[in-house]
Amino acid sequence: MEAGVKEAMQKGPIGFPVVDVAVTLLDGSFHSVDSNEHAFTMAGRLGMNEALADCDPVVLEPIEKLTIYTPSSGTPKINSAVSSRNGQILGFESREGWPGWDKVEVYLPHAERQAFIIDLRSVTQGLATFEAVFDHMVELTGRRAEDVARKAQQNAA
Repeated sequence: MEAGVKEAMQKGPIGFPVVDVAVTLLDGSFHSVDSNEHAFTMAGRLGMNEALADCDPVVLEPIEKLTIYTPSSGTPKINSAVSSRNGQILGFESREGWPGWDKVEVYLPHAERQAFIIDLRSVTQGLATFEAVFDHMVELTGRRAEDVARKAQQNAA
């Protein structure tokens, strides 16, 4: 049963893994002729698919915290680049031990970070760099959520 539930959770109703779900088996029986591992796996998968069809799933997006090191002249341009990529600027300060340099901290969606280094290097004449770590997940809403769901369903077809 557990294997079937896990299989169903690998690709949820909108094409992404399902997380933060508790499953409780309330009733079950064993019959020596009809019961086998495959039947219980199938029952778990079918039950989970039926339950997921009745829920209202949301898409979660990973958000990373970036620490960007840049010449001070590039800080305003970086703020603009972060904002244009659905990022959130947390703050900036002078980089300790590096006169004329800033340390900028931002939240940036993982999907937006993929090509961010290109923009970052472009606006700082190749000098800026960053470190990124996963920070949290947020619910995607609106047009962005619809676009992601549509692309996932097209890829599944």
